[in-house]
Amino acid sequence: MDEEYDVIVLGTGLTECILSGIMSVNGKKVLHMDRNPYYGGESSSITPLEELYKRFTLPDSPPESMGRGRDWNVDLIPKFLMANGMKNKLNRLLNAGQLVKMLLYTEVTRYLDFKVVEGSFVYKGGKIYKVPSTETEALASNLMGMFEKRRFRKFLVFVANFDENDPKTFEGVDPKTTTMRDVYKKFDLGQDVIDFTGHALALYRTDDYLDVPCLETINRIKLYSESLARYGKSPYLYPLYGLGELPQGFARLSAIYGGTYMLNKPVDEIVMEGGKVIGVKSEGEVARCKQLICDPSYIPDRVRKAGQVIRVICILSHPIKNTNDANSCQIIIPQNQVNRNSDIYVCMISYAHNVAAQGKYIAIVSTTVETSEPEAEIEPALELLEPIDQKFVAISDLYEPTDDGTDSQVFASRSYDATTHFETTCNDIKDIYKRMTGSDFDFENMKRKQNDVFGEDEQ
Repeated sequence: MDEEYDVIVLGTGLTECILSGIMSVNGKKVLHMDRNPYYGGESSSITPLEELYKRFTLPDSPPESMGRGRDWNVDLIPKFLMANGMKNKLNRLLNAGQLVKMLLYTEVTRYLDFKVVEGSFVYKGGKIYKVPSTETEALASNLMGMFEKRRFRKFLVFVANFDENDPKTFEGVDPKTTTMRDVYKKFDLGQDVIDFTGHALALYRTDDYLDVPCLETINRIKLYSESLARYGKSPYLYPLYGLGELPQGFARLSAIYGGTYMLNKPVDEIVMEGGKVIGVKSEGEVARCKQLICDPSYIPDRVRKAGQVIRVICILSHPIKNTNDANSCQIIIPQNQVNRNSDIYVCMISYAHNVAAQGKYIAIVSTTVETSEPEAEIEPALELLEPIDQKFVAISDLYEPTDDGTDSQVFASRSYDATTHFETTCNDIKDIYKRMTGSDFDFENMKRKQNDVFGEDEQ
């Protein structure tokens, strides 16, 4: 370990593993350490089921009705991938969700198998409805009355035809100045429709987006609709055997490019000199480095608390009601529907993804904590899941770095938020990359470097 590295990475959460992979592909000499004996850090998948019971200090062990413990792989932080671009690699990559882009460009897909999530639903007035995102679905949806359906259909046609490089498609909307609020007004859309469009199609967590220029929102809705068009049931993908497979895929990538991995390695000290990081001390040895990437748990003095998230893992013996017996789905409860400032998310997967025993389902509810009674805040979501065989409740602090790391060259990632998709995590990855290298993350450049190692990929 007594060596000089360009970059040392502490923690094997998804953010850290993706950055480790990218830095290795970029020719950096990387040492990647984790104090835990397993991959994934905060974003790991726990197996066997007995381990989950222990982790949440439940007094009993799992009942026999739960099946074999090793058939379970339970994510601590549930998230889905936005699908578009996953097939036919480079055809639609420009519109792909960011993590899918990273998976494709880094070839990490060669280590993973994915399954389409069977449905995407939204909550309104105590019930759940399929999220309509195509003209046909809009006209068939029970979410809206007849006239509202027609107006929403017109809006979807406008979004589908919109091309920021072709003013003829603007219909009087200026993508750089017209706010989304004004676009909704133009199509005379009501509050319920605005709620599910902003939160279940564009995947915003709050309503702040309403008063900024509409281009990003239009592109987000396009991404959702095009992803859905490719896969039919929902625009989301989920890896077989759980999300813990993702960090391991990027870890393998880093290893191919010469990265060194050490699990179960205690970190005694981050060694600084003149305000700059120069190495990491572990078990009496110092590995020297020029830059350090780590999750907040390794540098408590360089991060601040930015809120809390509650996540409740629920084991069920049935699919969620009113989801057409889907064996996987996402449900978004928009903030306005339950008088909150942030949405509540439900992410459900099952035995079909090799993460639970036969006939069992895992539903994970998450939201940003807003009161002193977090469990009461998620009650509307838990009601949708009844009856629940077993609940595991976790309330986690959210941390963010106190500075941008350019002086110290210590770059801390942010904690994983309550959303059930990876877009915010990818924004953090791109942000850290830019602060470390001084340039934007370039997907094309990544692809070229991959081809040097693996040869040209089929288009």
